[in-house]
Amino acid sequence: MQKNIYELIERMAALIRSEERKKCTELGIQAVHFQVLDYLSRCNKYSDAPAAVALYLGMTRGTVSQSLIILEKKGMIKKMADSADKRKVHVSLLPAGMEMLEKAKPTTLFADAAVELEHSSPELINEEGFVMALTALQKANKSQSFGMCATCKNFTRTEQGFYCQLTKEALTQSDSEKICQEHQVP
Repeated sequence: MQKNIYELIERMAALIRSEERKKCTELGIQAVHFQVLDYLSRCNKYSDAPAAVALYLGMTRGTVSQSLIILEKKGMIKKMADSADKRKVHVSLLPAGMEMLEKAKPTTLFADAAVELEHSSPELINEEGFVMALTALQKANKSQSFGMCATCKNFTRTEQGFYCQLTKEALTQSDSEKICQEHQVP
C-alpha cells in the first residue's frame, strides 16, 4: 500500500509540475521562478526571507538567491531590509510578479480534474485526507510544516484581533491566512 500511495502522490506532483513547465515556457520564465513567485504570494511576514523560500521549496540558498536576482531585475519582486534588523531581508511581490504568477498558474488542469472527480466520486473530495498525507510526509522528512498561520498552535484570537504566542506580536487578517515557516502543528 505504501508504494502505491507514493506512486500516486508522485504522479500527481509530476502532472502538476509538467503543466507548470508548459505555462512557464510559454511565458518565457523558468519553473523555479514560478515556484518562488507562488511561494511569495502565499507566505506571511515571518516567512518572506530568502532562507525561508529555499527551505520551503527544498532548494539551495544559491539557487534561490540567483532566482531572486533575476526576478528583481525583471521587476517582479523587491527586496527590503528589515526595519528592526538591517541584516535581515524581506522579499515581496510587485504587481508585475503577481501578474506573471496569475498567467503562469496551471489552473485549467486542476479545475478540469476537480470537475471529473466531482462527477464521478464526490465522496472522495476530502481536503483533510490530503492535509494528513502532507503532515505525515513532513514529519517523515523532519521538515518544518509551513502551515497556514491560523492553524498553528501559537495562533490566538483576542478581543483586539489575532496574536502569535511565539513571536509575541499582533497579526493581521492577511497574516493569519498565509503560510508561516514558524508553524507548529497543534
